[in-house]
Amino acid sequence: MGFVKEFKDFAMKGNLVDIAVGFVMGAAFNKVVSSFTGGIVSPLIGLLFNSDFNDLKYIIEEGTVNDAGETVGEIAVLYGEFLTNVIDFLIVAFVMFMIVKAVNRMKKKEEPAPEPPKGPTQEELLAEIRDLLKK
Repeated sequence: MGFVKEFKDFAMKGNLVDIAVGFVMGAAFNKVVSSFTGGIVSPLIGLLFNSDFNDLKYIIEEGTVNDAGETVGEIAVLYGEFLTNVIDFLIVAFVMFMIVKAVNRMKKKEEPAPEPPKGPTQEELLAEIRDLLKK
């Protein structure tokens, strides 16, 4: 039973739960960004190249068309898909940066600890000693 309790304590730590929630939200956010890039950004950039942005490629060796109308044997560098993924990454990274910046700003700044009460000065201590010696 000790192992199960130890695992439960580990799994329920605040940081691990926070990471899990962040991971799930990040995955969902990545889908939103991919949809934005694929549905809005790519077509607009594709207008510049007169083609679908994801289909941009540099053909190294031409392929042949088979009976089914498919191109086979083509060797190409698919830079359009790569650029789409780079744009996705940059958008996610920028939004995450903005979220972290906002969270850091919202965190309550630690107030400096109040100064401990000052003790008596040297003169006051000497006066006390003098008074005690007089008695």
